[in-house]
Amino acid sequence: MPDGSTSSPTEPRPLFEAVGGEPFFEALVDRFYRGVAMDPVLLPLYPEPHDLGPARRRLTMFLIQYWGGPTTYSDERGHPRLRMRHGPFLIGPVERDRWLTHMRAAVDSLDPPEDLRRALLDYFDMAAEGMRNSD
Repeated sequence: MPDGSTSSPTEPRPLFEAVGGEPFFEALVDRFYRGVAMDPVLLPLYPEPHDLGPARRRLTMFLIQYWGGPTTYSDERGHPRLRMRHGPFLIGPVERDRWLTHMRAAVDSLDPPEDLRRALLDYFDMAAEGMRNSD
């Protein structure tokens, strides 16, 4: 499965396919940003807090690509370099935890099967901690 787009009986489908593809990630990110839009800790971190559309699109494309879908994110933006891209923003434990609160709620609202839910949440826990650049 070199490109992640096919699977055989002995290889699991990429999570992207297992959750239903782009519609799942679009819904996930929409639900996540509903929380962010009302969060007094996170919203000020966004360069365009009055218009979260661009951030929404970037996160959706990134998650689709990360979980085995089309590579639109890298095609348009290059290598993700997440830590570098988030470097200008002060992200401490409070910001990390608020981000995780909204992402966990978004995942839970979509009610994916437990194994997929766990994979998503494990990744988000790791990624959120990886973005932390302040104590």
